[in-house]
Amino acid sequence: MDLPPYPSGLRLAGRRVVVVGGGHVAQRRIPALIAAGAQIEVVSPHVTPAIEGMLGSGELRWTPRGFEAADLDGAWYVVCATADTGVNEAVSAAAEARRIFCVRSDDGLAATAWTPAVGRHGGVTVAVLSNREPRRSATVRDEILAGMRDGTLDARHDRPRTPGVVLVGGGPGDPDLVSVAGRKALMEADVVVADRLAPRELLSELPADVELVDVAKLPRGRSALQEEINRVIVERALEGKSVVRFKGGDNFVFGRGFEEVIACREAGVPVTVIPGLTSPVAVPGIAGIPVTHRGVTHEFTVISGHLPPGHPESLTNWSAVAGLSGTLVLMMAVENAPAIAAALLSAGRPVATPVAVVCDGTMPTERTVLATLGTLATRLEEEAVRPPAVIVIGEVVRVAHPEAF
Repeated sequence: MDLPPYPSGLRLAGRRVVVVGGGHVAQRRIPALIAAGAQIEVVSPHVTPAIEGMLGSGELRWTPRGFEAADLDGAWYVVCATADTGVNEAVSAAAEARRIFCVRSDDGLAATAWTPAVGRHGGVTVAVLSNREPRRSATVRDEILAGMRDGTLDARHDRPRTPGVVLVGGGPGDPDLVSVAGRKALMEADVVVADRLAPRELLSELPADVELVDVAKLPRGRSALQEEINRVIVERALEGKSVVRFKGGDNFVFGRGFEEVIACREAGVPVTVIPGLTSPVAVPGIAGIPVTHRGVTHEFTVISGHLPPGHPESLTNWSAVAGLSGTLVLMMAVENAPAIAAALLSAGRPVATPVAVVCDGTMPTERTVLATLGTLATRLEEEAVRPPAVIVIGEVVRVAHPEAF
């Protein structure tokens, strides 16, 4: 009779675990064992480059030869992950003789333990076993975790919570590009303080009792001063609430995130940071434009274009920028793009330098407007380009759109 397994949580920290085999199956199993704090020894004549990289960081040991029964002496757990049935049977027999639970990648029925699909959320570990159907196990695990994140399977108020502020970068706009950690912080917050460019769809998923503070900074419109934002997040945290400061892109790339960190520290408020996908890299990438390319450029420079060249408050040396041979990525630069192009041309950049303007990057309305430094001003007007947009200047645009230049 095929009896069901008895589930148990193994605490492997500081305990010896042997992985027999150094291929891709072993490569997938090892990270979770490292995360559990196990003392891992890999026994295999060869290992993948990824496993070899883990060796270099001291996260495991490698015995570069075939398996011997004595390799299991002193082990608490064994993962058998070779493609050789004879070796796997020898490992199983040696483990059985030593009363060590053994996972086998080739034959679950011959194993004494199975590896579940594992996920973690809010201090809870979810492990799913579906009778040796790993895809089904992973699907069920993901459904459970999704329910825990949106509160369907877990009462928010029963979760452990720590008062303080979490700065969450929302990425370039598409809600699917928010990190798992960022989404988790949002779903566990008491207060969310959100910018205009933070992914709006995620705000609609917040539980009904979450306080949403809109600090939208609209161009030429109403504006919540940074000092007021600092006051709000600190005030709510000092009330004992879990506060998420949610903004588009990355907190520390033209996001004033560190000003908020300083405000929290000065007030004695715990503050942590969950970075977001940074738009100057992610938006061109999703639009099919690499910011670097072998043989084309060895550097890229990200510049805020919210002030034009020559402005007394500008901190950018545009003459020096024009002398760079790599990619320029301009943020918040739509309004000042004609002046920036003129400054680059006057300082020596070729008039035919390719330019791509990626509008509404990652969103359903995304589009790319192509130009050169010489035609940029005209093209922006012809295409009625409005913020938000990321402007990419350099030969990588030609790499992505060879037919246009």
